[in-house]
Amino acid sequence: MSTTADLEIEIKISYPRGADAAGELIESRGYRVSKPRVFESNTLFDRESGELRNSDRLFRLRRVEKTALVTYKGPSLGGPHKSREEIEFDVSDADRFTRVLERLGYLPTFRYEKYRTTFARTGEPGEITIDETPMGIFLELEGEAGWIDRTAADFGFSTGDYITASYAVLYRQYRSNHPGAPADMTF
Repeated sequence: MSTTADLEIEIKISYPRGADAAGELIESRGYRVSKPRVFESNTLFDRESGELRNSDRLFRLRRVEKTALVTYKGPSLGGPHKSREEIEFDVSDADRFTRVLERLGYLPTFRYEKYRTTFARTGEPGEITIDETPMGIFLELEGEAGWIDRTAADFGFSTGDYITASYAVLYRQYRSNHPGAPADMTF
């Protein structure tokens, strides 16, 4: 959900108490499930040179059940929230789209999986997700910057709890502390 056309504003917060406790916390504040728990398989694409990663950009193909979503994310605009251009669209045939990317020189560079449950509250300019990943549970707040700060504070978090790194960056850090972890963040 973007508050301005093609602009994503979000933060992540690590939540070590587990997905059930996170759901209880979110629902205790009046939020309800707006999108039930789904399994997401995400693949990042880049050129061999790392052109996109080196310029803080991302090109992703996300598969959820029988649907596929392509996302381009531009460089971070800085600040306490992760704010950046985001362009998304559906593709009807993910496998053929992947072949086209490979023909254009974009190769799969990182795969990550998660289970995601999305919550919303009527009249709110944002949404909260619970992301269950192989390296832990994360809350993600996405919407207007002021809403993110108010909501995080209402949940007992401060700006010091904000994580603006991508899952790819977080997983590289995780692997440095867990040498046996696989190259991709998969279950």
